[in-house]
Amino acid sequence: MIAKLKHFSPKETKNNKSLWHLIDATDKTLGRLASEISVILMGKNKVDYIPHQMSGDFVVIINASNVKVTGKKLQQKTYISHSTRPGSTKEKKYSELLNNNPQYIISHAVKGMLPKNKLGAKMLKRLKVYPNSEHPHEAQLIWSEKINKS
Repeated sequence: MIAKLKHFSPKETKNNKSLWHLIDATDKTLGRLASEISVILMGKNKVDYIPHQMSGDFVVIINASNVKVTGKKLQQKTYISHSTRPGSTKEKKYSELLNNNPQYIISHAVKGMLPKNKLGAKMLKRLKVYPNSEHPHEAQLIWSEKINKS
């Protein structure tokens, strides 16, 4: 006699606390860093990953202004933005953004690797990017380390 297996769908637990991860972007390649961050935000690094639920953690990125790119991207890469109005296309070079707004570079790269739905927007809100080593999330990181040790 063959036993029939029932479909199992895990429920979201109330005690599932999101942890906080601190990542230093100094001398890390932009694409590899963004893929590492997106995996943590989606929760794919956990055993109980559920694609349709928020199972990811918070990520704090420091030293965003020190992120590296390969090849000639420093001079050639451009970010294009536009509204729906004619003639509103704006281009900014990577090197210009690296000096003025390095947080945008990392968040833009991570956003492209997250799901394109409401859940992806919620995941992106859990990303905190800072241009230097100062950040206001020290208490959450300490709490998260205590939870990991126990």
